[in-house]
Amino acid sequence: MAEIIQRDGTWAFDGSTVRITPGLHRSVPLFRQTYGEVAVPLEAVADVVHEPERRRCRLRLRLREGADPLLRATGGRLPDAADPYRLLVDLDRAGAAEYVAEEIRRALLLDQIPKGPARTYLLPGPPVPVSVRSSDGTVSFDGVQVRIDWADTSDRVKRATGPRIIAVDDVVQVEWLPGSGYEDGFLRFVTRETAFSKLPPEKDPYALDLWGNARRNLLTALVATAVTARLPHPSARTGSAAADPVERAGAGAPRAAHHDVLLRRLRELGELHRDGVLTDEEFARTKAVVLRGF
Repeated sequence: MAEIIQRDGTWAFDGSTVRITPGLHRSVPLFRQTYGEVAVPLEAVADVVHEPERRRCRLRLRLREGADPLLRATGGRLPDAADPYRLLVDLDRAGAAEYVAEEIRRALLLDQIPKGPARTYLLPGPPVPVSVRSSDGTVSFDGVQVRIDWADTSDRVKRATGPRIIAVDDVVQVEWLPGSGYEDGFLRFVTRETAFSKLPPEKDPYALDLWGNARRNLLTALVATAVTARLPHPSARTGSAAADPVERAGAGAPRAAHHDVLLRRLRELGELHRDGVLTDEEFARTKAVVLRGF
């Protein structure tokens, strides 16, 4: 057993699994504490890096492409501090960190673990049900469907349409982007019906506009990961393997189908306008956005 315990967390390697436990210190980001312990099977590991610095060092686990739904869902956009596969190590424990890294490297060599892409997810992602409250509303996933309950601060169009329920079988892609500086982030569930009508996140009833509390909004990656883990693995694509899932969703769809979606969206907006939920100005502005999306 190779193990290193730090304020930032604990790594323990038993020859077949790297067990990563986040620390409980207040310096450990909320996302890592909420994501919890991660058991990484050796076959999911591509490499381990020991990065010495002036006052400390860090361990960083490199996973094989396609092995982890978290990395797939976040696309490398998690802030470095929130990365569950890195560990900050005090300088006086640098020797222990190097030992752990060397033990993992030796096991990778002995077991002849390939470094190429994995053909299936080797980590399960967060357990369900999972629910996160964000600035735009609360998003929940029970393993079968996604539910979004809008906040009082959400756009009127979103609130007027009521809770959004999306079957996971209808989802073709999950798009997640954290807020950065003055730029808002978003969590969007792309379905076969909405693949060609992407509205701005603040107007899209299939998307959460992430603004305000960055620490809490980052937790929406938990839902993004849980849903991604239940979608077909990227390696399952055949033929146009490199094609975008959105493009593939509509590759064989007749043009009339997109027209029907457009009419349905416009009809929904018209009903909200007639009911007095949307003002003339809001109706005209939202209608223009929908038309541009198509």
